[in-house]
Amino acid sequence: MNRNESLVKLENEQFDICIIGGGASGAGCALDAVLRGYKVALIDKSDFASETSSRSTKLIHGGVRYLEQAFKNLDFAQLKQVRHGLEERHIVLNNAPHLARPLALMTPVSSWIEGLYFSIGLRMYDWFATTDTLPKSKWLKKEQVLSKIPTLNKAKLHSAVMYYDGQLDDARYCLALAQSASEAGATVANYIEVKGFEKDEKGKLNGVQITDKQSTKEFTVRAKLVINCTGPFSDKIRHFANTSLPGRIRPSKGVHVVLPYEVLNSDHAMLIPKTPDGRVVFAIPFEGSMLLGTTDTDSNDVENESKLNKGEVDYLVSTLNPYLADKIDISKIKAGFGGLRPLLSADPNKSTKTLLRDHEIEIDAVSGLVSLLGGKWTTYRLMAKDTIDQADHIFGQTNECSTAKHMLVGGANYDFDSWKFLAKDFNLPDDISQHLVKKYGCRAGEVAKLTAFNEPLKERLNSQYPYIRAEVVYTVRHEMAVIPRDVLARRIRLEITDWKATLQVLPMVAELMATELGWDKAEKERHITEYARLLEHFMAEATTTEVK
Repeated sequence: MNRNESLVKLENEQFDICIIGGGASGAGCALDAVLRGYKVALIDKSDFASETSSRSTKLIHGGVRYLEQAFKNLDFAQLKQVRHGLEERHIVLNNAPHLARPLALMTPVSSWIEGLYFSIGLRMYDWFATTDTLPKSKWLKKEQVLSKIPTLNKAKLHSAVMYYDGQLDDARYCLALAQSASEAGATVANYIEVKGFEKDEKGKLNGVQITDKQSTKEFTVRAKLVINCTGPFSDKIRHFANTSLPGRIRPSKGVHVVLPYEVLNSDHAMLIPKTPDGRVVFAIPFEGSMLLGTTDTDSNDVENESKLNKGEVDYLVSTLNPYLADKIDISKIKAGFGGLRPLLSADPNKSTKTLLRDHEIEIDAVSGLVSLLGGKWTTYRLMAKDTIDQADHIFGQTNECSTAKHMLVGGANYDFDSWKFLAKDFNLPDDISQHLVKKYGCRAGEVAKLTAFNEPLKERLNSQYPYIRAEVVYTVRHEMAVIPRDVLARRIRLEITDWKATLQVLPMVAELMATELGWDKAEKERHITEYARLLEHFMAEATTTEVK
């Protein structure tokens, strides 16, 4: 992906479809549309997956909670949601095997009655998953559970039901979608902000007025059809197109706390099935740490980034503590993050916890804007298919969707054991070689090659992590990283797992990016100062601010 080349095309060429929003749904739509033969532009006001799509629980799942609610409330819409999620789960796993993999989850129980209840429920979950080969659920004895998660509270543990879902690196998976769309012919660019629309004599959209946030240059992207895939921000784009449209999005804030890996000391995740507010909470190993989340609260603020506050930290920690032999030391929290779910609701009095994570395709009869509303990560491909099916209908075409079997960038011939060749050929430590293969797949060698004639690029960014300097150079040259946060939050995931380490490596990352992007000293220092200030704000909020 070359941003400068994309900008020239965006300004000078005519597109069939312009997709606004570079999250999972937008990038998924771009890939589907370009594979169907359309000339496609994909733009985002920030970086790819910079909002909701990088702030998930990192699970690919049908939704155990939805299944339980479906049977409790005889709600067939919930069952449909579970079925769709489980049908798509195996596709997400298969299409990027370097970025998504099976994950075993434990559901601890305190009695045989609870064990029977969850065992039956998770067997039904298995039964709905007819299209994949993940292992089936098992009811494990106490000793078996403790052998897998040794830090659990023995006194309160009776047994546990183990089941399987998928786990993904959400930001890099989204990036792989955008890269795959780009390599299939789409014109892709980040940091492009929509300011409004141009319309033809019938009032239909035919141009997207944008500002390049890096140069402040303004121009119009010409397109026959515009698709709005901006998640929690969808109403803003809808109102740009037609001010009379009613609001449809009900944003819900969800946060995660990041704790040391040793809290569970396990590669198995854990599902906490009962919380005071009726949600489920997950404790999941990720990038050498442990994610704990999530919450579900109404949020009317879509302009400011969602942050983790102390009240939310206390809630999540107090939810996990009863299951642990040793209580969590709050001072050891490493990081955290918040995001907004783009829930759909016509009833402002309904709790966000009761709203389905389903999607809807809206076509505005006045402006012609197509909006993909709602949805969740696991079903991004299905959401994109439904959207581009509508584009086909508008264009009077019948094209086949081929994304179900389209391998994403890095996934071809993936073999995790190839890390051994990487270690040998480039004299890289085992953990670094394994990390590169997991994140770049079959293109890990391209990152490693940068170190062949530049030994300093082998150096770790931080001694505790496998991330190396070569990755910064590679992500700028090939993955459209524009600012340090693109690298540290989304190309590698250091920001969401360790705030202090991110602060420590920031000057080094900025220096490498300055060399690649031609920043002078003042611009480099500005990037360092702005990002450091943001990280320090996150750290302060998580330790001093209560829930409002």
